[in-house]
Amino acid sequence: QVQLVESGGGLVQAGGSLRLSCAASGRTFSMYAMGWFRQAPGKEREFVAAISWSGRSTYYADSVKGRFTISRDNAKNTVSLQMNSLKPEDTAVYYCATDRVVYGNVPGFTPHYWGQGTQVTVSS
Repeated sequence: QVQLVESGGGLVQAGGSLRLSCAASGRTFSMYAMGWFRQAPGKEREFVAAISWSGRSTYYADSVKGRFTISRDNAKNTVSLQMNSLKPEDTAVYYCATDRVVYGNVPGFTPHYWGQGTQVTVSS
């Protein structure tokens, strides 16, 4: 069992930046790819970014490519999402998740354990 706790959400103006963090419990964190997803009101939850268990591979949704950066620190059991040039359409609850399998490939990321989410609101 893995527990995930997100933090760092808030209210920011368009063009601004936020950094989300996800702290994971469990000794197996470093064996799993990690991902970020988001869900806007009235919309389906969607993929944002994923990072391999080693941190060497990353994968992004087209909508955030070039603006968001995912990273991880296996020594601290954390994964982060740096969000720059934020747009109103980035407004959503952001969730981190573990991959379903150990040592998985990030293009095939399949979420398994979820955090509780953190709200990001971008004002125009």
